[in-house]
Amino acid sequence: VQLQASGGGVVQAGGSLRLSCTTSEFTLDYYAICWFRQAPGKEREGVSCISSGASSPYYVDSVKGRFTISRDNAKNLVYLQMNSLKVEDMAVYYCAADRNVKIGGVLSGINAFEDMNYRGKGTQVTVSS
Repeated sequence: VQLQASGGGVVQAGGSLRLSCTTSEFTLDYYAICWFRQAPGKEREGVSCISSGASSPYYVDSVKGRFTISRDNAKNLVYLQMNSLKVEDMAVYYCAADRNVKIGGVLSGINAFEDMNYRGKGTQVTVSS
């Protein structure tokens, strides 16, 4: 089972991008969905998650106030709206799904991308200064 992340691209610092995550194989609403990113030479990190059911959003401090995670259940999509992008946001972004993940563990680095039940290939976000 694969998730598909899309929407990456090249943007100037201060610009915006919206990433999308979907799959044709199951309903995302029943899963917590998390976005991870990996910059060159750095470890992959969780940046935002949305819980199943209540769809509560969670963010790491570095993206709070700039990134917004949301669901469109009718389209089986999860979005990551990224505004006020910085050069340090440049990375490959991945989405992943898990029914039982501890979101706090993802955002603190305890739970890794590889621990998630379902994972997708990434989409490149390039931010130019």
